[in-house]
Amino acid sequence: MRARPGKAAIFEQFAADGITYMFGNPGTVEQGFLDESRNFRLTYVPTLHESAAVGIADGYARATRRPALVQLHSGVGLGNGIGMLYQAKRGGSPLVVVAGEAGVRYDAMDAQMAADLVAMAEPVVKYATRVIDPASTLRVLRRAVKMAMTPPRGPVLVVLPADVLDELTTEPAVPTSIPDTRVAPSAEALREAGRLLSTARRPLILMGDGVAASDAQPELTAVAERLGAPVWGVNSSEVNFDTTHPLYGGQLGHMFGKDSARVVGDADGVLIVGTYVFPEVFPHLDSPFSADARIVHIDLDAYEIAKNFPVDLGVVADPKVALAGLAETLGPRTRAAGRPVAAQATTTPAADESPMERFARVLAERGPADLVVFDEALTAGGPLARHLPPRRPGHFFQTRGGSLGVGIPGAIGAKLARPELPVIGFTGDGGSMYTFQALWTAARENIGAKFVICNNGRYRLLDLNIEQYWREQGIAPHAYPEAFDLTRPEIDFTALAAALGVPGRRVAKADEVEAAIEAMWAHEGPYLIDLAVD
Repeated sequence: MRARPGKAAIFEQFAADGITYMFGNPGTVEQGFLDESRNFRLTYVPTLHESAAVGIADGYARATRRPALVQLHSGVGLGNGIGMLYQAKRGGSPLVVVAGEAGVRYDAMDAQMAADLVAMAEPVVKYATRVIDPASTLRVLRRAVKMAMTPPRGPVLVVLPADVLDELTTEPAVPTSIPDTRVAPSAEALREAGRLLSTARRPLILMGDGVAASDAQPELTAVAERLGAPVWGVNSSEVNFDTTHPLYGGQLGHMFGKDSARVVGDADGVLIVGTYVFPEVFPHLDSPFSADARIVHIDLDAYEIAKNFPVDLGVVADPKVALAGLAETLGPRTRAAGRPVAAQATTTPAADESPMERFARVLAERGPADLVVFDEALTAGGPLARHLPPRRPGHFFQTRGGSLGVGIPGAIGAKLARPELPVIGFTGDGGSMYTFQALWTAARENIGAKFVICNNGRYRLLDLNIEQYWREQGIAPHAYPEAFDLTRPEIDFTALAAALGVPGRRVAKADEVEAAIEAMWAHEGPYLIDLAVD
């Protein structure tokens, strides 16, 4: 293999792995390899802040189900992107993050922007490393891609010192070998799982995004119908189960363990698949399951099985293969559901319909049939679930991991990944301001996603959370903290969007919704609606 600088060889490696976009925010220590990109067929998508770069890459990776490449600028850029990297880790997004660095030869100098980038990143990525040998640059990059794409998928970091990339390498650029992880459970394990679950009188299924990653939605449905078990989402931010199915129970809470305990507490047979339990901010320290519950946990991530609470049977296996085998073991019988299921949506408009309710209803009635929704509406998301219930894999993505600000960049990434599909992202007024500058990237690259700011003038989720805190602590209700208010001064979202190159309009009343939606779809490029919500 001919010798060439590592800064050129890395682009050959990206091409060998089919990577066509790099999302980033340029910096001085990366200028050498960014300048080299002009010689290769890779599109650099610039952002105005690293959190936007990671957020767009996350949406792109989720929509393509392939690795997305992110470039961050040294320690300061990595620091800016850490919040979004955390949510990517929690959600299992296969991001390959490269961070520039001045050079190995400067290690002893404690120079400007110098930091231990690997140590900074380790808590929020699956794997982090630093290239120090020019002869192993491509080997390390291939290892990073493999780690990102191997379940449990997640973001990885490779630190690229500038002086290492300037050195010559003769490494060949070849496609990364990604192992097949369709691991099947043993026949004995399937029989035991069937025995534990089939005798349950009050069965329950807890599912997460490992189902979608495995394309196991049909198999999960078959198992649920054979057991007659309600299916509840846990860390479920994609379409893992048709939410209009009679057995769909809803989503467990992400904040308080008591909410989850109320759902799972009386089940005597529990199947956990493709998720960890439980992802609340304030989880139950004692097991929320009944003492007589028989629990089966299926996942490719052995670490998560029985991590917090004991299970009767843990199975490290691919969810699709395992659920198919379990359905066959259970046989063709179908049992009635063991408990009430979530109420189904109604499309009959109320006389006092709110702007958010009407927006979701009209969007469902008049919008394109193949619409992709990126949902960070949070407290305003109820109407979306009623009128645009997630049903089709690849057409719904939701915020996960607790980081605010994923709605705008996530929709941009999804639209870039699937340009042939209409994409709309919902976010809150507070959450949007974490990454609002991502609109500039949408305008610059003419990425025609649409965006809705659900504007209630405050951090409404904090209002709800503190109300529960008051109840638990026996504190009398009183005025919310002033820090939760976002109206002093009010944020003019349409003016901000226009300044970043994205047109839009304010919708303050329900009777303004139809015209706004019509204008939104008539505009070919990105478009924003500032929607007043209660």
